[in-house]
Amino acid sequence: MFTDLRRILFGDPLPTASETEQRLTKIKALAVFSSDALSSVAYATEEILLVLVLAGTGYLYLSIPIALAIAALAIIVAISYYQTVHGYPSGGGAYVVAEENLGKWPGLIAAAALLNDYVLTVAVSMTAGIAAITSAFPSLFSYRVELCVLGVVLITWANLRGVKESGTIFAIPTYCFIIILLALIAVGVFRLTTGSLSPDAGQLAVFTENDAEPLTLFLLMRAFASGCTALTGIEAVSNGVPAFKKPEARNAGITLIAMAVLLTTTFLGTTFLANVLQVIPSENETVVSQIGRYVFDGGLPYLFLQFATSFILVLAANTSFNGFPRLAAILAQARYLPNQLTSLGDRLAFNNGIFALAVSSVALIVIFGGDTHRLIPLYAVGVFLSFTLSQAGMVRHWQKERGNNWQWKAAINSLGAAATGIVMLVILAAKFIHGAWIVALLIPLFVWIFHTIKHYYALVARQLSLEGLEPEAWDDVDPQARHKIVVPVSGMHRGSLAALHFARVMSADVTAVMVDVEPERTARVREKWQVWGHGVPLVVLESPYRSVIQPLLAYLEEADQREPERGLAVVVLPEFVPPHWWNHLFHNQTAILFKAILTYQRGKTGKGRVVINVPYHLERR
Repeated sequence: MFTDLRRILFGDPLPTASETEQRLTKIKALAVFSSDALSSVAYATEEILLVLVLAGTGYLYLSIPIALAIAALAIIVAISYYQTVHGYPSGGGAYVVAEENLGKWPGLIAAAALLNDYVLTVAVSMTAGIAAITSAFPSLFSYRVELCVLGVVLITWANLRGVKESGTIFAIPTYCFIIILLALIAVGVFRLTTGSLSPDAGQLAVFTENDAEPLTLFLLMRAFASGCTALTGIEAVSNGVPAFKKPEARNAGITLIAMAVLLTTTFLGTTFLANVLQVIPSENETVVSQIGRYVFDGGLPYLFLQFATSFILVLAANTSFNGFPRLAAILAQARYLPNQLTSLGDRLAFNNGIFALAVSSVALIVIFGGDTHRLIPLYAVGVFLSFTLSQAGMVRHWQKERGNNWQWKAAINSLGAAATGIVMLVILAAKFIHGAWIVALLIPLFVWIFHTIKHYYALVARQLSLEGLEPEAWDDVDPQARHKIVVPVSGMHRGSLAALHFARVMSADVTAVMVDVEPERTARVREKWQVWGHGVPLVVLESPYRSVIQPLLAYLEEADQREPERGLAVVVLPEFVPPHWWNHLFHNQTAILFKAILTYQRGKTGKGRVVINVPYHLERR
C-alpha cells in the first residue's frame, strides 16, 4: 500500500541509465533556471524608485541611468558565468571557481553565501507571490503564512517527481510571464510612439516635496543596490549544468545568454515605461501594476499580467530547488556536508537536499510571519558575495590558463568583481541594522560547520583506513562450521575487515555482498578485496534504481532457496560506532534500517533470521 501511494505521488522509480533522458532541454531549462532572475523584474524597478522618491519625485528620472548601469553589470556577470559554464561543466558555480582558483576558504565562503541565498530566495519569492495574491483577495491575508507553506510543499512535491517533470510544470507559467511582460513593453512603446498613451495625473501617488531627503551619493548607491535585486538568480544556470541535455555546456551557455537578454530587455523596458508614465511607488499598488493599468487600460490583458506576475514570483522559488540540492551534493562529495546529500532518489532527484531546503525555507517563513519586507534585508548580500568571489576566481583562472585574449577576459572579470564587491558592501551597509547583520553572522557560521564536518570525516577515514595494517592469516577459522553467512559491505575498511574476521570464525561458508550504487567506489573495493578479502568471495549486486535494501533482500532470499535444508543465512553486519550521538547525523543509517527489516523477517518455516552486528568503535579525538 505504501509503495502504491508513493508511486501515485512521485511516479515510478527511474533507473540510473535513464538519467540522461531526465535532463532538461534548453526550452525547459530556461523556465527552470531563470524564473528567479526574470521574476525580479516585477520588483527591481520599484526598489529603485522607492529609494529615489525619498529625494523627491523630480529625481525619479535617475532610475534610467541607474537601470542602465545595472543592465551593464548584468551583462558583465552573465559573460563571466558564460565562461564558468564552459570552464566548469560539472556545476557548482561560484563555489567551484573560488575553491579551485582562490583556495579552500574563499570557496567555502562562496558556498555558504550561495546556500544561504538559495534558502532566502524560496522564502522571499514565496512570500512575495502570496502577497500579490492576498492583495487581489484581501480575505486571504490572515492565512498568508499557511499559503506560503502550502506553496513550498507543492514545489517540493513537483521537484521530488524529477527535474524533467518539474520543468514541464514550471515552463507554462514562466513563458506566460515572459510573453505578457514583453507584450506590455511592446504595446507601451507603440502607444507612446503613436501618441495614444499618456499618464493619468489624477491617479498618481501624492508626494510632499517638503519631506524629501537631500540627494547624496549614498542615496544613489542605495538605489543602485536596491535595483540590483534584478540580478539574483543569474548564477543558477552555472550551478545546474549537469541537468542539461548533452552537450551540457553548450546548451547551458545558450540558455544563460537567452536569460540575460530577456532580463535586461524586460528590466530596461519596465524602467523606461515607469519614467515616461511618471509612475510613483504606492503602498497599495505595485509599479508593474500601474504600468499595466495605463498600457492595457485595464481589462483581460491587465488581469493576465497580474496573475502571471503572481505565478512567476511563487515559481521563482523553483530555481533554488534546482541549485541548492546540486551544490549541497557537490559539497557533500567533498565531505563538507553530510554524505546523505549525495544520494539520488527514485526519480533521479537529490531528495535529501530538496527536503533540507524545504524545511529551512518554511522555518524562515514561519519565523518572519510570511512578511516579504522583513525578509528583504537579509536578501542579496550572499548573492553579490558569491558573484564577487566567482569573478575574482575567474580572473585567477585566466591568469593561470593564459589562453587566447586572456587579458581581455580577465579585465572583464576584474571589473565585474569590483562592481559586485562594491554593491555587496553598499547592501550590507544600507541594510545592516534592518537584518543584514544576520547574514553577516550566518555565513561565517556555515563555514565553521563545513570545516567541522570535513574534520570529522577525515578522522573517521583515518581510523577506518587499512593503511599501516598487514594482511594476516586467520588461523582461528573453523572449517567444520555449517552456518552459511552473508556479510553486506559498503567498502573495504577496518570495520568491514572486523566483520569478515568474525564471520570466518563462525563458518567457512562466508560470502560478502556489495550493492553497486557508485561504480567508482565498487571498483576501489574490488581492487582492495584481492589483498584483504582473505579468500571470501565478493558478490556485487546491480541496482538500477539505486536502492541498497531491496537487492540485499533479494540476494538473501535466493541464498535461502539454494540450500533450504541449511536454514536461513546468518547476516553479519559491519557497523562503525561514532564517538558522539550527534555524529550519526553525518552517516547513512542503512545498517540500522537493514537490521530492523531483517529482525521482523520470517522464513517459510516461520523461524526468524539471525542478524549479528559487529561494531567497530571510533575513538574520540
